[in-house]
Amino acid sequence: MLRIDKRILTHFDLVIPILIIPIIAISFYLIKEANQTLAYKQIIYFSVGIIAFFISYIIPIRKFDWIIPFLYWIGIISLFSLYLIGITKLGARRWLEIPFMHLTIQPSAFFKPAFLLMLAYFIKNNPPPQNGYDWKDFAKISFYILLPFVLILKEPDLGTALILLLIGYSTLFVIGVNKKIWIILSISIVLLTPILYSHLHDYQKKRITNFVEHKQSYHIRQSIIAIGSGGLEGKSKENATQTHLKFLPVSTSDFIFAYYVERFGFIGALGLITLYGLLIIHLMSLNFKFKKDYFLKSMTTSVSFMIFIYMSINIAMTIGLAPVVGVPLPFFSYGGSSFITFMIIFGILENLFSFQYDTMYEKISFK
Repeated sequence: MLRIDKRILTHFDLVIPILIIPIIAISFYLIKEANQTLAYKQIIYFSVGIIAFFISYIIPIRKFDWIIPFLYWIGIISLFSLYLIGITKLGARRWLEIPFMHLTIQPSAFFKPAFLLMLAYFIKNNPPPQNGYDWKDFAKISFYILLPFVLILKEPDLGTALILLLIGYSTLFVIGVNKKIWIILSISIVLLTPILYSHLHDYQKKRITNFVEHKQSYHIRQSIIAIGSGGLEGKSKENATQTHLKFLPVSTSDFIFAYYVERFGFIGALGLITLYGLLIIHLMSLNFKFKKDYFLKSMTTSVSFMIFIYMSINIAMTIGLAPVVGVPLPFFSYGGSSFITFMIIFGILENLFSFQYDTMYEKISFK
């Protein structure tokens, strides 16, 4: 029988599940309303996600943090293996097949926890000096950020690659880097933008060009119509024609926010964004509480930026303010990879809250 000392549970951050559970519940309600079959599959994903959360929560991460670099490099090897044995779908080589099971996994999705842990591991073992990281340390940690960025970009998966890049450097910005480095990098990015653009795939250039020229795709037009038709308070299921008459594509995944607004209107959208906003603010506020614990500080910062970036890009995409890049809404969009990955990440985060000292792992026993 599993026994967990109650003193450990007192460190468990209850604010996180209080904010996340309503998001998951609303998502399931929408998915079930739109497609019963998808709802049954989502229940399986929920179950696997809860198990993944629990396992992540009880693993002695701080005690065996030396294994984090191995997890990172295993993730890198899996990304590199896509070029050798990856499965191509719709022109992108992003999936690996599990032998004898006829199932596929997307290495970039499950690489994210290892990526966040690697950032935290490096920062913990190399805390920034008073003036922030210098060029030497900045270059070292940039290597761990840029390597997966390049591999994922080549799949191609521009959305995921940019998200990891933004998370990595946003975390460094909060943790502390010398200001001169940011100034030089900003100027360099502006100067190199034309060269970087020239190396994009044609379909990626088309998405950016259409966005700049305000040429809305069919997906965006239908999404905006759905959002506009929701009005202030939303529509009933019978009157939500954009979704239930199949005018709105992928309404339970990439464009689930548009579906949600059609059903619950501007007030509902404001409520959902508020839940995400409170979660982000709560995580960022923990930086002040754990300012001397760089491992936990790095994780809370990177996770808060991850939620903010995913939410911002997805919502901006549905209202035509960003190119369509297939970024899911955290805990809200239908799908297993995204949900399970976020559950693992938050399981790790709760682990770091609950087990703030290595000796606290001794409070867990399996008897």
